[in-house]
Amino acid sequence: MTIWNDLADLAFKNYYVDANGIRTRVLEAGTGEPLILLHGTGGHIEAYARNIRGLSEHFRVICIDMLGHGYTEKPNHPYGIDSYSDHLLGVIQALDLREVYLSGESLGGWVAAWFAAHHPGIAKALVLNTPGNVNNKAEVMKKLKESTVKAVLEANYENVKTRLEWLMYDKSQVTDELIEARYNIYTQPSYQKAVDHIVALQDIEFRQKYSWDPSWCGKIDVPTLLAWTDHDPTSTVEEAMPIQEMIPGSELIVINDAGHWPQWEKVDAFNKVIIDFFSKIPVK
Repeated sequence: MTIWNDLADLAFKNYYVDANGIRTRVLEAGTGEPLILLHGTGGHIEAYARNIRGLSEHFRVICIDMLGHGYTEKPNHPYGIDSYSDHLLGVIQALDLREVYLSGESLGGWVAAWFAAHHPGIAKALVLNTPGNVNNKAEVMKKLKESTVKAVLEANYENVKTRLEWLMYDKSQVTDELIEARYNIYTQPSYQKAVDHIVALQDIEFRQKYSWDPSWCGKIDVPTLLAWTDHDPTSTVEEAMPIQEMIPGSELIVINDAGHWPQWEKVDAFNKVIIDFFSKIPVK
């Protein structure tokens, strides 16, 4: 199975929108209630390539390259969670959406939670997928920053492969096609100029004002599911418990035998989590 061959017989659109002045890449498939999928730090639409077919049978699936990532425009400033959240709002407005389901992986989960807290009335429900180093562990930030910068500024097959393998419990899931897709993104001159902005959140001084905290997590007033894994290199299952306490009424589920990308490693299990949870939400 390859990314684009798997989508070859599926009706989908790959296009760009103007999200408050940011040219943004979007991939869309399916009909029904809109579901926006958000990737992690250094990620891109292809991170969800294995999920589009299954999820598009139930939702209008909308994947985006987030601010500064993939083939989306890369403004010249550090990217904080508020910047990503504002960009997401711009995408939602550009697509003329009223309410959406949101699921984000790693950085994307953090952004989804922040968005729901700061822009109430738009997100109907959240699935926060391995939302990433929730305790601001210095060693995780150091590893993520160094490996990302190396993969971008010293881009070659091995460096990009190493960065991707860090995400996986089963390293064999890192395919040549995925490496090539990420290599092509990382070698864009605009991406190489923007990499410091992309990893800005791996510096604790910049990161602290966005840290997971009851002061903003307590404002999330929609059904929320924390989807953790048993081999996440950024946060243990035990570290999910304080986040669950911060977000009123949130639930926790663990996807086994997966690392930081359960959506890629455990496609059927991940899709089932998404479908089952969002399908419980009443349609207005």
